[in-house]
Amino acid sequence: MSKLFVVGIGPGGPEQMSVQAVEALKESEIIVGYSGYIEYVKPLIEGKEVFQTGMTGEIERCKYAVSKVKEGKTVSIISTGDAGLYGMAGPILELAPDLNVEIVPGISAAFAAASRLGAPLMHDTALISLSDRLTDYEVIKKRLKLAAEGDFVIALYNPKSKTRIRYIEEAVNIILKFRSPKTPAGIVKNACRNNEEVIVTELQKINYDEIDMFTLIIIGNSNTYIQNGKMITPRGYKIK
Repeated sequence: MSKLFVVGIGPGGPEQMSVQAVEALKESEIIVGYSGYIEYVKPLIEGKEVFQTGMTGEIERCKYAVSKVKEGKTVSIISTGDAGLYGMAGPILELAPDLNVEIVPGISAAFAAASRLGAPLMHDTALISLSDRLTDYEVIKKRLKLAAEGDFVIALYNPKSKTRIRYIEEAVNIILKFRSPKTPAGIVKNACRNNEEVIVTELQKINYDEIDMFTLIIIGNSNTYIQNGKMITPRGYKIK
């Protein structure tokens, strides 16, 4: 029976993938994905049919995957991180409510980055993308304000691009209205990939020149602190 796997491949390929994700790719006849992500899984898909597009080709890829499943094929469409977080799970389910679809979870960039920073996500966390390609910027700013006011740990995705140079600085300024300038902040570029860079600093000291689209930023809550170079957000246990 044909099947469509929606696979989260983690931050950087086979070494961060679950056994379930690896098995899904092995079972699939066709692999669909963004060309950059296809490179991450090349060792696992040799000899398979591959359909890939560049950036902004998400719906084209989803429609292709759905069409091949309807032809009787077993297909994997891949996303980095987790397929259900800024990935392909949503569009696939919207396009194909009657297909045999299995969502295969992966490691989100927020959790990959957090593992490098210590334990910054131990309490309630808001995940916010600064990309306004699919979300109005005013909505993004409102979410930033409310997350900061609610004292959530905040993980920022897509903080900077060639056309969104100042969004990250504007985001930090919004958060600073509700958070101490000394609030711990972590900057992780290429989490769990080659050329990984990890910086633990303070909200007021973030260097915007060190940030690009491959960067994930985690800003602590009012209780987050730095110990031995690691960010720690207490969960509330009585530790003595």
